[in-house]
Amino acid sequence: MLGGIVFSGIPKEAKAQTQTIYNTAMPSVIRVAIRSNNDPWGPILWVQTVGFQEYCSDVLPNEWMPSWSPEALRAGAIAIKMYAWYCTLHPTTESGFTYDVDNTTNFQMYKYMSGTPITNQAIQQTWNLAYAPPNGEIVQLEYRSGWLDTANWVFVGSNIMSQWGTEYLGNIARLTYSQILNMYYPGYVIHGI
Repeated sequence: MLGGIVFSGIPKEAKAQTQTIYNTAMPSVIRVAIRSNNDPWGPILWVQTVGFQEYCSDVLPNEWMPSWSPEALRAGAIAIKMYAWYCTLHPTTESGFTYDVDNTTNFQMYKYMSGTPITNQAIQQTWNLAYAPPNGEIVQLEYRSGWLDTANWVFVGSNIMSQWGTEYLGNIARLTYSQILNMYYPGYVIHGI
């Protein structure tokens, strides 16, 4: 205590600003570490800078089947974009290489020039949309394969989406992509970007 003033310690540092869709532009490029033979444990051969939309287009047909319902593909397109956007804000350094994602299931399966007309359409239809908490915070939308012919109820409400579940919900239950996303990521909303 000095002169009647109580010092409560060292001033707290200002908190880092939350990265949201409102204060953080969608990336134009993403750095992809290319691992030997698309092997998650393979060595990194090089880091390739790829256009962000091109990257998303070359991930969707490798994570969601192009034959799946348009609503499942749209839900997948948004999840892939949000996952990758988050990764560009949290890069990794390994073996002297700095990258945002690699080309394997360590992140998302990326294969250069693998986009198909139907998956590219799903990317285009959802490109100006983000799925995030109400405050717009950029979060990593996690997903797992799940199991065939079920909504994968174990994932519902878990903030982890089931890829096979999106197909079931889009094709059998006839839900829209926004309803599918809401089942797995409750409390998040679609934002225009």
